[in-house]
Formats: sequence, structure tokens, C-alpha cells
Amino acid sequence: MMNQNCFNSCSPLTVDALEPKKSSCAAKCIQVNGPLIVGAGPSGLATAAVLKQYSVPYVIIERADCIASLWQHKTYDRLRLNVPRQYCELPGLPFPPDFPEYPTKNQFISYLVSYAKHFEIKPQLNESVNLAGYDETCGLWKVKTVSEINGSTSEYMCKWLIVATGENAEMIVPEFEGLQDFGGQVIHACEYKTGEYYTGENVLAVGCGNSGIDISLDLSQHNANPFMVVRSSVQGRNFPEEINIVPAIKKFTQGKVEFVNGQILEIDSVILATGYTSNVTSWLMESEFFSREGCPKSPFPNGWKGEDGLYAVGFTGIGLFGASIDATNVAQDIAKIWKEQM
Repeated sequence: MMNQNCFNSCSPLTVDALEPKKSSCAAKCIQVNGPLIVGAGPSGLATAAVLKQYSVPYVIIERADCIASLWQHKTYDRLRLNVPRQYCELPGLPFPPDFPEYPTKNQFISYLVSYAKHFEIKPQLNESVNLAGYDETCGLWKVKTVSEINGSTSEYMCKWLIVATGENAEMIVPEFEGLQDFGGQVIHACEYKTGEYYTGENVLAVGCGNSGIDISLDLSQHNANPFMVVRSSVQGRNFPEEINIVPAIKKFTQGKVEFVNGQILEIDSVILATGYTSNVTSWLMESEFFSREGCPKSPFPNGWKGEDGLYAVGFTGIGLFGASIDATNVAQDIAKIWKEQM
């Protein structure tokens, strides 16, 4: 039983389904019968699916307006999975047999949509967590959320909290001298879709990871003139001949970029392929399990379980394969406790 003091002046509401009853409180107080999953990307979906297989009820919340929002809203058109499909399947449902070894972005999105439908996963969408912490008085997690639609607030009370927001929750935007004076378009890679908008332009891609290379190739194939920043610390890596390689940036000026070797180029647009980071530390009041960087302190495969019913899925550094392993471990652990208490 949950301590009534945990709810302050609100009356607790038991949630078995994903549509809680309305409360007269300013903030809805919701008692979760089972774990609360934060994040409806591949990690959250995988966890929900395995929990369902073990007949453990759950609630899953997502700040965006759809599942897998990073894939649906923040990826470029030519994106493909960069590892063979057998390492990207989520628990309980294989890819369709006609999918290629490296599925496209749209194929993977269709798979995730089918996955959610197959396991009847229905997240609470447009609901963003702004604070979560463990209440030792009643032995429960308090998770405060706000609606992205109308600003209404809710407070979830749960025995188990599963953080599935992943390593790519927020974009990294580095600071550069003079960038405010540049005058051209500057976007993050999450806003880039296709090179057809950059035909004939000199475009600087900042970052030489998979996204930076992919975007530079796409720009070249759409008759843009791509330049890719490769720091001197990156050695021994081969890049395609159609990508112009430049060193680290020194500063920006009006319509130009100066590099650390003294070279100056006229640039029309800049695409920051500078990656993403976790946002867990901005809302989770906990420091034993998660590091300052917002990832579990223990590396894979031991970073999925914390104390007091806190779990993490999808912070493995090895993509979908690691997320599936985490999801299975977490769901099995909770299912064991659930059955013992039934």
C-alpha cells in the first residue's frame, strides 16, 4: 500500500490503463500499478514489450508527439542502420524478411510502429518530466510531469522508475568565436534532411562521425561543395575523395570561417554534426547511479540497475543491441519481484 502522506492534498489514482481518471487537484496525482517508463524510443518500447510478455502492467510517458521521435523528426533522409539488422531487432519481434541487411530510416520507423502495435504499447505522449526523485518516507518515486500541449501538471507515484530517455536526448551545440557574426544558416544535424536544399553552396560540416560523413556525402551527391572539420586528434581514418577536409575551427566572421592552420574559406551554411547527450541530470534528483554526464556509472553490461527500484535502459554505448539486453534484464528483474508480491 502507498502512504497517503505521499500525495499531500491529492487523492491517489490507480492507473492500470494509460488513460488515468481526471482529478480535481491542480496537479493530477497518479499511482502507477507497476513501473513507470520514461521515454518511448526503441529502449522504452523494448522494455514495455518484455514487461507485457511477463504480464507486468506499466505506464510509459514520452515528451514528444510520437514514439521514436528522434528517428521520426530528427534524422536525415539517407540514414540507414549502420550495423546488420540482426543486431538491431528489439525483443520479441524480428524485422520483416524482405528488409535489407541495413534497413533504411523509413523501414526502421515502420518496424517500430509495427512493434508498438504488436505489443499494444500506447504511451502517454506530449508529457515531459521536469522533476523526479525518490521519497524515502513512503519508499516510492515521485515523478512530476507537464503537458507539452496545455501545461497541465501531473505527479506519478511508482515503486519502479525506468529511465529510457537514452544517450541522445539533447543535441550538443559547441560555442565558436564569432559565430553570431557569421550571417549564414547554422543548423544542427538533427535539423538536416537532404542536400537538395544546398545545391551550389559551400557547406561546412562540423564533426567527422557517422553523421558528419553521411551528411557530407549527401551534400556532394546533391552538387553542393562540402567541407568537413576533422580535428588533428583524429588519425588514420579514410574519408571519401569528394569530401574536402579542413582542420579545427579558429573563428567565424561574416560569411567566412578561419581554421587553426590559417586557412580562410567562404562558407554559405554550417551543419553541426556534433552529436547528442543525455538530459537525465536535468530532471532526475539522484547521483549514486547516474554520473554527471547523465549515464550510468557502471559500464555495460552492468549499468541497468540502481538502488530503490531505479533502472536504466539504452545507455550502453553499443546502440540497439545493448538496449535490447538492458530491456530484457530490467523487465525480468521487475517481473520476478512482481510475481513474488502477487
